[in-house]
Amino acid sequence: MKKMNLRNMYPFFKTDVWVDVDEEVAHEIRRFDLEESAYRLRTYRHRAYFSLDRNDGIEQHVLFLSISPEEYYERKLSRQQLYEAMCQLPVKSARRIYAHYFLGMSKVAIARAEHVDERAVRKSIQRGLKQMEYLLKNM
Repeated sequence: MKKMNLRNMYPFFKTDVWVDVDEEVAHEIRRFDLEESAYRLRTYRHRAYFSLDRNDGIEQHVLFLSISPEEYYERKLSRQQLYEAMCQLPVKSARRIYAHYFLGMSKVAIARAEHVDERAVRKSIQRGLKQMEYLLKNM
């Protein structure tokens, strides 16, 4: 049996917590620590601080599992409620919220496109979001 301090392995421990572990477990923990430090050193030496994701979704597909049918149905319902709430907004607010959140336009770009002040766009979006919040709470 070998004594190990959990404080060295887990950052949320504030005091020393000593545990007896088997030799095999201690050996595996030590091997893992050595492999991890070797990986960090290789990353540092080769300046490999980048992701392998080429924006074609390979990495995201691997990291995130497919959603269940129940989750898909819940998302569909919430999307429908969102669209229903947007349809009940005034036309200007709905158009500006759609441009900002769905099309990714900045508020300044929306203001330039509509030939209005940026503050008016900002306030319109803010009021529209408050109305949507009220509508979604009462659905």
